[in-house]
Amino acid sequence: MTATGVPGHLTQGSATRGGIGESTLRPDGTLKVTGEFAYASDMWHEDMLWGHTLRSPHAHARIVSLDTGEALAQPGVYAVLTYDDLPAEVKNYGLEIQDTPALAHGRVRHHGEPVALVAADHPETARRAAAKIKVVYEELPLVTDEASATAPGAPLLHEDRDDHHAAHTPHPNIVHRQPIVHGDIAAGRARADVVVTGEYVFGMQDQAFLGPESGLAVPAEDGGVDLYVATQWLHADLRQIAPVLGLPEEKVRMTLSGVGGAFGGREDLSMQIHACLLALRTGKPVKMVYNRFESFFGHVHRHPAKLHYEHGATRDGKLTHLACRIVLDGGAYASSSPAVVGNAASLGAGPYNIDNVDIEVLALYSNNPPCGAMRGFGAVQACFAYEAQMDKLAAALGMDPVELRQLNAMEQGSVLPTGQSVDAPAPVAELLRRVKARPLPPERQWESAGGAPDVRALPGGLSNTTHGEGVVRGVGYAVGIKNVGFSEGFDDYSTARVRLQVAGGEPVAVVHTAMAEVGQGGITVHAQIARTELGVSQVTIHPADTQVGSAGSTSASRQTYVTGGAVKHACEAVREKVLEIGRAKLGTYHPAWATAELLLEGGKVVTDGGEVLASLAEVLGDEVVDLELEWRHRPTEPFDLRTGQGDGHVQYSFAAHRAVVEVDTELGLVKVVELACAQDVGKALNPLSVVGQIQGGSTQGLGVAVMEEIVVDPATAKVRNPSFTDYLIPTILDTPTIPVDVLELADDHAPYGLRGVGEAPTLSSTPAVLAAIRAATGLELNRTPVRPEHLTGS
Repeated sequence: MTATGVPGHLTQGSATRGGIGESTLRPDGTLKVTGEFAYASDMWHEDMLWGHTLRSPHAHARIVSLDTGEALAQPGVYAVLTYDDLPAEVKNYGLEIQDTPALAHGRVRHHGEPVALVAADHPETARRAAAKIKVVYEELPLVTDEASATAPGAPLLHEDRDDHHAAHTPHPNIVHRQPIVHGDIAAGRARADVVVTGEYVFGMQDQAFLGPESGLAVPAEDGGVDLYVATQWLHADLRQIAPVLGLPEEKVRMTLSGVGGAFGGREDLSMQIHACLLALRTGKPVKMVYNRFESFFGHVHRHPAKLHYEHGATRDGKLTHLACRIVLDGGAYASSSPAVVGNAASLGAGPYNIDNVDIEVLALYSNNPPCGAMRGFGAVQACFAYEAQMDKLAAALGMDPVELRQLNAMEQGSVLPTGQSVDAPAPVAELLRRVKARPLPPERQWESAGGAPDVRALPGGLSNTTHGEGVVRGVGYAVGIKNVGFSEGFDDYSTARVRLQVAGGEPVAVVHTAMAEVGQGGITVHAQIARTELGVSQVTIHPADTQVGSAGSTSASRQTYVTGGAVKHACEAVREKVLEIGRAKLGTYHPAWATAELLLEGGKVVTDGGEVLASLAEVLGDEVVDLELEWRHRPTEPFDLRTGQGDGHVQYSFAAHRAVVEVDTELGLVKVVELACAQDVGKALNPLSVVGQIQGGSTQGLGVAVMEEIVVDPATAKVRNPSFTDYLIPTILDTPTIPVDVLELADDHAPYGLRGVGEAPTLSSTPAVLAAIRAATGLELNRTPVRPEHLTGS
């Protein structure tokens, strides 16, 4: 092993260009930057119709009557569908709990819930016809927070619950509850010389992917349907779609279309069932594309949260205990709320050694917008709070905030509050050391010798609100812990089919998985793995579809680990088959076929000493080696429902940030000058992609720190800002320099020692920015995002 903990050399594939460890170019990269890439919204089919969804204007209401006659009579309209037109006994769907109706029945539970569908020959015709559907609503009392959800006589949003969580929750309006009990909290409090508490609020964040929900459903001659769609998990979609259509899964054939970002927002269904219903009813292809307004109602968001934290420590800074309670608002339907609860609870103590822990996390049903998966998945909200607490505790102790974190930092061998031992590198203290040691950016960067100030470097930017008057700098730090892969006993596996053959005299590999490429670069990595394991330069990536086994979701930072592991596993099996063929054909010509370790390098079979035995073209001839295999990571187990104990996660990732901000204290404007990150990635299979993931995750964390929030009217539970005019996301002018320090400390349990990368930087970037703003202003700032009025008191 080298000093970094990565294997000192790679045997198989080490001489093949374009293999793992190289920053190979993405095959879709040029097409995307030149505008030639075909996204789902670009799809077209001859004689296709356009679908549109009528949505509820109310957050909670009974449907008194519904009249589609005028809409059906409009020229160009081919179909109008309501709940009564659903063809099968199964009317609901859901990732874990099937509580979401394909179309509203009897009542609506959130603003924007789908009520009816229209198919027409033009998108404007479909929209106008939908507007002619007459729905009479009777508004019902709202459930908007924990108090209204659990009050005596509160409206029950799902009164007939029969899911497996229902028996373990204290109220039917609580989706799931998970406690974590470790050590003796009373003894910890007794040992504490200093105790700090805090109440924190985390706003509802949108995934804000640029490519809207879209897909094309094409009816087939066998009575089935072919669906081309932008999604994160083809097989989970299939499992939910087919029962509602009343079709066997083999008659619903799904192919991934071009995905314009996801970040968790495409893990749940949006238009998939609707497009298929309309296509099957009309017998024509149906395309559905949401506009931006509809997109805000068409997918789940990040759970808003209210968090109460209490930390204690001895005078020398050793943590004595942690008590916390986190309430997540899951909105009208369950989505992935149970798993988000598990993450927030199991990671709620942060990357610290704490002997005595008492955590309670729950998710509510409410009439607010449904919430589910988003990058960071429950760990983001917790990290915001526990890192604010660490700064508060450091101030109370008179300690440097970084030194306090390092003093309590977990390491390999540490035991988490769930009782699970961390059995891979956990370089928390080192990550903090690295970001703190980095030189600070120069002060007053807006100044230029003898010239006018560069207002782009100032808070307020080109609005020219200040030339430096009232601008104060602040520096803040944060570190976080995120699990990788699916957890709590979920059978987390992936499938890969790999074919090796000779074409035009050269060996060519074809890799086929159902992995959703949503921008993370998975197809690039799969080709790198195939080049490494098979020693070939030509690798083709087959389009993702459901004609191969499941690859699981493109979420939880799992695809390179799990589907990459499946590709590696399948390539290894193909390689062994090739060598078996070679031994049978050519083994008598050289004793090394029987005695040496054989590798595939540069399209040839070679010994580990470098001697060439044969070309792959000679070995294979006309034979094709084609294998499809599954691969699983180590099993996990559910958390105990009373104590939260259990080995619930397969891997952990860690990132630390240092934020440097400048704040116009008079106007409450913030400029993030630099957002440095250090992260352990285990092994960087594609270093350039790794840095891109870290910078992207850091930018999303910055967004929720200072600008991003879906604003829901507390009186009506309606979304106030469903547009990119009013929901702000960071632009290139808002994005600071993001220097990245990549550590490669191998996890011996993972393929190539890699560690999932994409989510960890989203955790610690937000509290680092908040810490820097606190340092600049002296304000407590216990909610995200920070708005100008929070800084000015106006």
